[in-house]
Amino acid sequence: MFCPKCATQNLDGASFCRSCGANISLVPQALSGQLVQPQPPTEVDGGCRTRRGKELTLEQPFKNVFMGIAFVIISIVLSRTIGQGWWFWLLLPAFMMMAKGVAQYIQLQEYAKKVSLAPPPMGRAFVEPPRAPDGLRAPVSSVTEGTTRHLNHERK
Repeated sequence: MFCPKCATQNLDGASFCRSCGANISLVPQALSGQLVQPQPPTEVDGGCRTRRGKELTLEQPFKNVFMGIAFVIISIVLSRTIGQGWWFWLLLPAFMMMAKGVAQYIQLQEYAKKVSLAPPPMGRAFVEPPRAPDGLRAPVSSVTEGTTRHLNHERK
């Protein structure tokens, strides 16, 4: 069996090329037409969800944070007007709501990062443009042509 990368002859049944180290374990299967189809990538779950299973939107974290701020403001107003110690207990739900809002916002950001890093769905990644009727395409410009054009440009 020959390595498709460096054309070195290897032993039959070898997993890696002895010269370049390329993975050649699937070469016999590919030559016989018995190549195993790749598993489709695991889909990112249906969406970012709360513990109760509801869809988490950006509206909910902001609502929790602002409700917490409202509780803080109400407790400050009550401390100035009434002056008794029970206003202090309003700070507990205030900080709990603000913490929940921040946690939900972080959860949404992590989900957005996870979705952006997920591989694209299986299929052709490159769609070839339609060919001209005569079957020939225009020659592709090389990288050096563009570089040379920039180097030859006179400085002003």
